Amino acid sequence: MIKTKKFWVLFSLFVLPLVFYIFLSKGIYKYSNLPILTESVQDIASPNSFKEHLNVVGFFGSDIETAKASIFNLNQTIYKRYYQKPLFPMAAIIPETSKQDYEEVLTELSAFTDIEKWKFIYMNENEIKALFNSLNAPFQLDANAHSPNAFIIDMELRLRGRKDDDDVTGGKLYGYDMRSVSELKNKMKDDIDIIYYQLKKSAEKQARRKRKI
Repeated sequence: MIKTKKFWVLFSLFVLPLVFYIFLSKGIYKYSNLPILTESVQDIASPNSFKEHLNVVGFFGSDIETAKASIFNLNQTIYKRYYQKPLFPMAAIIPETSKQDYEEVLTELSAFTDIEKWKFIYMNENEIKALFNSLNAPFQLDANAHSPNAFIIDMELRLRGRKDDDDVTGGKLYGYDMRSVSELKNKMKDDIDIIYYQLKKSAEKQARRKRKI
């Protein structure tokens, strides 16, 4: 009985931590890599340039009722989680002919959200199409210049996503369905966390290099 107790004490002190470390190391390895799906996405003009920012981009179109649901889903699941983090804006690409309608949406959002990092960007139809096509994603805008998907564009104008997603034919996840709260929570949120993890590790490496100099 005493030997059995000693065994479990030693097991808990030495073996379990080792197993946990191996599990954690494998998790971090997977967690530290989010694939690049498109190398060079078209940038937009200042002050809304995608460069040097971790952008969540949505193409909301001119159908305001369809757009509202997507905007509020993104706001609740993604924007509120990240708007206080560095580099983060939410970019809403909108037809310039719908500006007045979206000003009302901004007013509604501001009633319960700090909208400082919401960037409503008004563009003409050709500009919207050119930007969307530069994503090289297997989707199309509808007649209202709307897409149901939101996209992650990193600081180097690269489209980020997944290459091994079980729910997508071929595994490549280019965009995240804004109509699905569960997809935003369980996929987009996790993938944004990965990029912030990468940024943190990169900053730590740079700090160590500076200390060695």
